[in-house]
Amino acid sequence: MDEIVALYDDGDLTGRVTGTAPRSQVRAANLPHGATAVLLRDATDRVYVHRRTSTKDIFPDMHDAFAGGVVLAGEDPVEAARRELAEELGVAGAPLQPLLRFWYRDTHANYLAYVFEARYDPRRYGPIVHQPTEVADGWWMEQAELLARLADPQWPFVPDGRAVLRRLFAGA
Repeated sequence: MDEIVALYDDGDLTGRVTGTAPRSQVRAANLPHGATAVLLRDATDRVYVHRRTSTKDIFPDMHDAFAGGVVLAGEDPVEAARRELAEELGVAGAPLQPLLRFWYRDTHANYLAYVFEARYDPRRYGPIVHQPTEVADGWWMEQAELLARLADPQWPFVPDGRAVLRRLFAGA
């Protein structure tokens, strides 16, 4: 099924919706849209990192530190972030803390990024459960190890995730 995605006013940080388009058209024409990214941390501040499946429509088989995706037509970005965290990692009900909002652009994506952080407690949210069509594998990683891996341009990590982490960890 081709999801209907909210199109955003390109460059506008307020998130003004200007229309809608099928996801396939958004990808093919690199249309400006909204997307969410949720960084999941545990009680010891480790970051949950995962490897995307080979069937993902953008950046397949690459590593990522965010659960996230496009904001659908009629959907609020916070709702979208909650939906994506529950869909991709099976974590529902964790409070979201807003971290950043900025435009990300490359040859594959053009979106207003809504970046959040959530704290994971297995006693409250149960085990992490990967969405099999999106997440191939996942594990907890110390922030220092993640930063060291990100310093290697050969490590297959999603470019938009690298950009977000650069902004988040600039002082680290």
